[in-house]
Amino acid sequence: MRITFKLLLLLTILFNSAQADTINLGVAGAHSGDLASYGLPSVKAAELVVESINAKGGIMGKKVMLLSEDDACKPELATNTATRLVSKGVHVVMGHICSGATKAALGIYKDMNIVTMSPSATNPDLTQSGNYPNFYRTIASDDAQARLEVDFALNYLKINKIAVIHDKGDYGKGLAEFARKFIKESKKAKVVLYEGITPGAVDYSAVIRKIKRSRADAVIFGGYHPEASKLVSGLRKKRMDTIFISDDGVKDDTFIKVAKKYAEGVYATGPKDVSQNPMTIKATKDHVKKYGKEPGAFFLNAYSATLALMNAIHKSGSIKYDAIRKALQNEYVETPLGKIRFDKNGDAVGVGFSMYQVKNGQYVEIEK
Repeated sequence: MRITFKLLLLLTILFNSAQADTINLGVAGAHSGDLASYGLPSVKAAELVVESINAKGGIMGKKVMLLSEDDACKPELATNTATRLVSKGVHVVMGHICSGATKAALGIYKDMNIVTMSPSATNPDLTQSGNYPNFYRTIASDDAQARLEVDFALNYLKINKIAVIHDKGDYGKGLAEFARKFIKESKKAKVVLYEGITPGAVDYSAVIRKIKRSRADAVIFGGYHPEASKLVSGLRKKRMDTIFISDDGVKDDTFIKVAKKYAEGVYATGPKDVSQNPMTIKATKDHVKKYGKEPGAFFLNAYSATLALMNAIHKSGSIKYDAIRKALQNEYVETPLGKIRFDKNGDAVGVGFSMYQVKNGQYVEIEK
């Protein structure tokens, strides 16, 4: 069955490629559901880049066509999403958004020699395991993110008792495991609680009681904003002033809107502030002009990923897999994140994280 399935896909993509007079860009991610605030900004970023390229005549004399598919950030849907994009004849894919969904889809793209670039999937194994030579990303990995969180907690906040909580997913648990490892190695603090929670639960009273009993000075949470907002709200309603530190899965305005006043003071890591970059300013203005509002989470990473993929096709003069990979690793491209290229593992050179805190209802980068 697997051979038949792969052969069917191959015949479909070869037929589509032979017929195509366009360069087909797939965009995959959470376009619906609780995590749509992470995925929809990527669609808008791709739309803006593609419109600009097509207005200038396209690439290699061809227009770029955007093909969008929703996986709701669920691994069980991501394989179908990838299959649909492959069957439509995509040449490259910008996505997916969540690490679990990305990992689930990557094997399909790998089998079909399709380069895939995520603006937000941070699980280290995606690049460091060597299993996905077709994968690239415009965001730093979780080990760098966890290192920043732990260093910040120990050296800046002077915390010595930490509860590490995660959502049991590839992204959240992976980050939490790195945080626990770095805390233990530091010998400056103790992990007084290590606990997984179930995403989508009505509340997290049980784990909040455990945090209280552990006498933790701070919580480091690996996961996304729906669970983080419930955890923070539960802590504060119990009049616990435990410091809450999280990740780029929480550094999103939706977290502040849901947690409301309880979001105040929360720390979260996120991509470095590049708001003064001229390309960032222009991309943001274009977004406001077209969509009537400021862009959301990972917009700049997605904008940069789309530019990088299109630049690789332009520079190589090809839609072939090896040519695109070579261009990504050897050709620099100007993006809102700065001038970037990619290392042999697929990580963007020069891209990193900063620490932010919610102050007066918005995330502000902390200067250290």
